[in-house]
Amino acid sequence: MVRFIRYLTVITALFVGATLLAPAPAEARSTVKISTQYSPGTIVVRTSQRRLYYVTGRGTAISYPVGVGKAGRQWSGRTRVARKVVNPAWIHPYDKQRRVVPPGPRNPLGVRALALAHGQYAIHGTNNPRSIGGAVSLGCIRMYNQDVLDLYSRARVGTPVIVTR
Repeated sequence: MVRFIRYLTVITALFVGATLLAPAPAEARSTVKISTQYSPGTIVVRTSQRRLYYVTGRGTAISYPVGVGKAGRQWSGRTRVARKVVNPAWIHPYDKQRRVVPPGPRNPLGVRALALAHGQYAIHGTNNPRSIGGAVSLGCIRMYNQDVLDLYSRARVGTPVIVTR
């Protein structure tokens, strides 16, 4: 009986610990009601909320947690998805030697990227999921890899993107 009680105590501790480590519901992708004038298929990023919304209908959107630009690197405005990239390679924008980080676990762009018009920024995955929810990038919008895969399947080249504070 004592062994059984110890076993239950260990199982309970593991369950509680796993629950504490799991993303909070506010951090998870979800369908939400949203007041917006944007048409379905529009991507709206609200940097102050650290959320990206993919508008699905009148008053509804899929909400994703994101990482946004660091202080002094955040931007706002309108653009569009210029191209979609599977397993993007990455070159640090300030690397004068232009070394390429190939796709894989060391690549900070993750598994997919939606390059935005003018080529400076992208919505992309990440190899650092702990950065989601923070002001962490050089201006790009970071998403969990599973979320960028979902958004990638929904968005098309030409999709409008609106970034607000």
